[in-house]
Amino acid sequence: MSTTRLYTLVLVLQPQQVLLGMKKRGFGAGRWNGFGGKVEEGETIEEGAKRELREESGLTADTLHKVGQITFEFVGNPERMDVHIFCTDHVQGTPTESDEMRPQWFQLDQIPFDDMWPDDSYWFPLLLQKKKFLGHFQFQGQDTIVAHMLCELRKLRDS
Repeated sequence: MSTTRLYTLVLVLQPQQVLLGMKKRGFGAGRWNGFGGKVEEGETIEEGAKRELREESGLTADTLHKVGQITFEFVGNPERMDVHIFCTDHVQGTPTESDEMRPQWFQLDQIPFDDMWPDDSYWFPLLLQKKKFLGHFQFQGQDTIVAHMLCELRKLRDS
């Protein structure tokens, strides 16, 4: 029997740039990613996203825009990850390294897909085109996508 756990992911976008963080420890260590993590008891999904952004990068955002939702499953692991993906183009503060993440700005034509999760190259272009999407990715280990579905949506259901 599988269980599903709520997660968030926030991408900070500026003209021609995206802020990514190098994951320093834990799940996904050694990969560039957006900022996010588990939604805690008593939090809304958006509150969890804002908290994770602040904890991992030192940045605060008044407004987040939900752009996608992807379910991840890993063969042999009964827990599915229900990831709600947000973007923002307005943050307060200066990106600051945390125990978990080392933030760095990347030009949009230099996104380090080879050092990111393999699924990112599928949905990231939709995010950059300001399109909304829904997806499902099944992994064998952390490097091999064995099945996936990704579709563009006109409207995304609220969190």
